[in-house]
Amino acid sequence: MNTTHDLCQALAKQLRQRGFMLSTAESCTGGLIAAACTDLAGSSDWFERGFVTYSNHAKTEQLSVPADLIRVHGAVSEPVVRCMAQGALSHARSQVAVAVTGIAGPTGGSAEKPVGTVWLGWALPEGQVVSECQHFEGDRSQVRAATVRYALQRLLTLLQTTA
Repeated sequence: MNTTHDLCQALAKQLRQRGFMLSTAESCTGGLIAAACTDLAGSSDWFERGFVTYSNHAKTEQLSVPADLIRVHGAVSEPVVRCMAQGALSHARSQVAVAVTGIAGPTGGSAEKPVGTVWLGWALPEGQVVSECQHFEGDRSQVRAATVRYALQRLLTLLQTTA
């Protein structure tokens, strides 16, 4: 798949075949995943809603991420992205969710979590949550674009490999 548009088309096909709806929980991408999905005509057949939870307070308020979890692990962490993905499912009428939280830059990085660090999570039917950390190179725009593409591609792969 070469473009984000191609990824969204393939994802739409997979979701429609299963009768699934998708929700998103986005921090560092600021709604770009939802925007990519809804660029397709007919996306209301498979895209339920998107949460842009840029602040820690929004993650807690909209997705039920415990404030203590953010305080202990930081917003850019595996426990937080897993809760974001699960929160998107529990606060939407969807069967599948993707969540992202990261440091797009150019500031905000540290030795432990440099700019380009992104945690991604995918909540799938029957309670399965998959999460992973990626490090994307480039400026803020490039990190965000790479995050969108990776999040969609990995979700497509997960759907294709589950019954």
